[in-house]
Amino acid sequence: MKIRKNDIFLYGRKMLFQMLEILYPRRCAVCDEIEVTGKGICPLCKDKVHVAGEPACKKCGKPLVDERKEFCTDCGKKHHVYTQGKAVFVYEGGIRNSMYRFKYGNKREYAEFYANAAVEKYGVWLNKIKAEVLIPIPMYSRKKRLRGYNQAEVFARELGRKAGILVDEHLVRRVRNTIPQKELNESQRHRNLKNAFQLTADIVEYKRVVLVDDIYTTGSTMDEVSKVLKASGVENIYYICISIGEGY
Repeated sequence: MKIRKNDIFLYGRKMLFQMLEILYPRRCAVCDEIEVTGKGICPLCKDKVHVAGEPACKKCGKPLVDERKEFCTDCGKKHHVYTQGKAVFVYEGGIRNSMYRFKYGNKREYAEFYANAAVEKYGVWLNKIKAEVLIPIPMYSRKKRLRGYNQAEVFARELGRKAGILVDEHLVRRVRNTIPQKELNESQRHRNLKNAFQLTADIVEYKRVVLVDDIYTTGSTMDEVSKVLKASGVENIYYICISIGEGY
C-alpha cells in the first residue's frame, strides 16, 4: 500500500492538534475551567447564561419584558441609522464575567463559543438579509497595540469562518481615541463619537453589511459607523453583537 504525502501531512496535523489539546485543554467560556464536551461551555454553566430571546425589540434586539411592545424605550425615542441589530446573549451573570475575560484577559479562544451560538441562533437571519460582509467595530490603533488585539475582530473572524461570510477588518478605522461610552450621557456620547470613524477606501462596493461588536449599549457607536457607511452608498446596515442589556 502506497502512502501519499498528503496522508502523512493530515496525520501529522491531527497528532499536533491532539497534543495541543493535552497541553492546552479547552476552557469553559463562562467559568474558565477545563471543558471536555467540546461545546465551549461546561454542563454546570449552561444555566448561567441567557440567550437573548423573544420578545425582543424589532430594531436593536434587546429582550423586552412586555411582549406587547415592538420597540424598547430607547429605540422608541430616537431614530437609529442602522437597519436592524441582533444580540446572542443577555449581558448579565456568567456572560458578563466571560466578556470581561474575553476583552481584557486575552481569552480569545472564547470567540469560538460565541460564534457557534451566533450561527445557531442567527444563521438563517444572516442568509435572509443576504449579508455580504462582516465589519468589526475598530479600536483606536494605540489602544489596540496596548491590548494586543481587538475583541470585535476576533469574534468577527470566527463568525465569518463559521457562517461563510467575508470579513473586512480594514474598511473602517477609528481616527480618534474616544472615551468609553458607558461613562457618558446621551449628548456626551454623540459628541464623543463625532468624526471618530473614517473609511479607508474611496469607493465601497458593498450594499448589505453587518457590523460586529462585543457589547451593545445605546447604539451610538453603531449609528456613527453607519453614517459613514451610508454616506459611501451602503444601503442596508445591520449588526450582530455577543451580548446586550435588557430593554424596557
